[in-house]
Amino acid sequence: MDLQLKGKTALVTGATAGIGLEIARTLAVEGARVIITGRDRAKLASAIAAVGASGGSDITGVLADAASAEGAAIIVKAEPSVDILVNNLGIYESKAFGEISDTDWSHLFDVNVMSGVRLSRAYLPVMLERNWGRIIFISSEAGLAIPCDMIHYGMSKTAQLSVSRGLAQMTRGTNVTVNSVLPGPTRSEGIEAFLRSQASDPSATINQIEAEFFAKARSASILQRMVEAEEVANLVAYLASPRSSATNGAALRAEGGLVNTIA
Repeated sequence: MDLQLKGKTALVTGATAGIGLEIARTLAVEGARVIITGRDRAKLASAIAAVGASGGSDITGVLADAASAEGAAIIVKAEPSVDILVNNLGIYESKAFGEISDTDWSHLFDVNVMSGVRLSRAYLPVMLERNWGRIIFISSEAGLAIPCDMIHYGMSKTAQLSVSRGLAQMTRGTNVTVNSVLPGPTRSEGIEAFLRSQASDPSATINQIEAEFFAKARSASILQRMVEAEEVANLVAYLASPRSSATNGAALRAEGGLVNTIA
């Protein structure tokens, strides 16, 4: 299926690895002009090269911290107008509730929520004026099924769903859409260290550790394995395309059935 992305400009934040990199790769291969952001010059260059090697011919980067107001301003100055905004930047950590400091709460909120708020505030008016655009928040199943060992992370992902739905209501009667995607635990950079930190035997093989994680920590999963980043990227690419025109204000799942509700 042709996703009709040729001629579209897409900005993907936090796209030097993991889900963000796969989203950038998929959009670029589909023909979009893609801009990625990152804080590390070497990682940014490596990500651009990786997308190019996969067949994405029009990929550039902006060296900026999308989690800060200053970084957001740098990004908007470099790219004043985009057709597609993918608010992917995010961090997570496992920490007991009593050990989560005020600084931890603020940091998770700034990175996971305010990064998308600032860029959406800059780009949504332009999309509305042009009467076409796509804003996509990469949330998480943790925004619905709050993990007790990551409550601050779950809070930030629930907040993204609220922002996304509220912005969608501002697009009424236009060809602009705002949606969220909720991945489950996804295989990406750093996930092995996280899984080992949760394991009863950190020295076990990664396959054994992954199996234990889903048996004990995420037993509700129907998939019973890590989601692959490209599986998330495929859904995001559809939402970014003109073909998704009837999908607006939605929270779409790519979480392997972890959330045990129909709606």
